[in-house]
Amino acid sequence: MGLTYQSTGRSTTREIFNVPNAGSELVIALAGNPNTGKSTVFNALTGLRQHTGNWPGKTVLRAEGSFIHGGRRYTLIDLPGTYSLHANSVEEEVARDFLCFANPDATVVVADGTCLERNLNLALQVMEITDNVIVCVNLIDEARRKKMHINIQKLSKALGVPVVPTAARSGEGLSELMDTISDVALGRVMPKPVLVRYSDEMEKAIAQMEPKVREIIGTHINTRWVALRLIDGDTKLVQAMERYYKEQNPKQADLEVLA
Repeated sequence: MGLTYQSTGRSTTREIFNVPNAGSELVIALAGNPNTGKSTVFNALTGLRQHTGNWPGKTVLRAEGSFIHGGRRYTLIDLPGTYSLHANSVEEEVARDFLCFANPDATVVVADGTCLERNLNLALQVMEITDNVIVCVNLIDEARRKKMHINIQKLSKALGVPVVPTAARSGEGLSELMDTISDVALGRVMPKPVLVRYSDEMEKAIAQMEPKVREIIGTHINTRWVALRLIDGDTKLVQAMERYYKEQNPKQADLEVLA
């Protein structure tokens, strides 16, 4: 039948990425396009409680920090800036793999409030992988300066996830952002991302493939998203699943059945 994720665990998977095991600390991923102020958000939240290195087995820079909120410690992982999660570059591969296999307790997608439409493409891709998403509309001060108005409540309703406006350079909105991260990570708020619907033909193919995907890999990874990527011919995802699962269970069979 192939390797199933039921035989593996999130704690073990997180160890591969050198992040705290599930239950010890809450792990938050920070994603976003380049030049959205993502690093500024990271620095504003973590202050001096951060360090850098490389991602395991990669030459891509990794930044990790922490912050205390409500008496609880949060580990914040700054993912490489990317425009998509299709793994067409090593940066995209790192970001995708972390979201898929480390399963952060919440993912904050930082978007530039002055060019929001372009930035939301990545947010929609992240929302196909995980429900626990928060959209941080950063540079809101620049948007105001350009006479741009963003209806935060309407945007949140349209996406099905919390949306928080910030101006990280001045600290505006960061307290609300930390509150929202805490609410989502601890399950007090349960985002319900609005699914992207494709053509009838594509939706039919997804419906046919998804049960087979679920039978093989379980439900730890979003099976609709996996089915979609396989239909799109993403063999790199199969290779990634084999790589991470075999590191945990070397004796397990491979996932060639999905290729």
